[in-house]
Amino acid sequence: MNKGELIEAIASANDLSKAKSEQVLNSVIDTISGTLKKGDDVAIVGFGTFKVASRAARTAKNPQTGAPVKVAARKVPKFTPGKGLKDLVNGSKAKAAAKAAAKPAKKAPAKKK
Repeated sequence: MNKGELIEAIASANDLSKAKSEQVLNSVIDTISGTLKKGDDVAIVGFGTFKVASRAARTAKNPQTGAPVKVAARKVPKFTPGKGLKDLVNGSKAKAAAKAAAKPAKKAPAKKK
């Protein structure tokens, strides 16, 4: 799914125009980007966490010449999926729900008078 398809999906799911959906999506992206730029994390419960990770300086190799090349230290954005997203992708919630539906409910023991 690309950005245009995501905008269409947001528009149809929320009865919004494509222009308004694009505005909402751009606002979310800008907010996440701005927060990461400040060095803060963005945690969306059930979905995941956006963080800034630091990569140390290193020496790499030029693939054409084989000469060593210095790569400077840098900060990179990182996304860690949350449990809800992992379960959704792996189908764990669907399996658990199907398993629960397949089992008959247990009857409570009768009370003695």
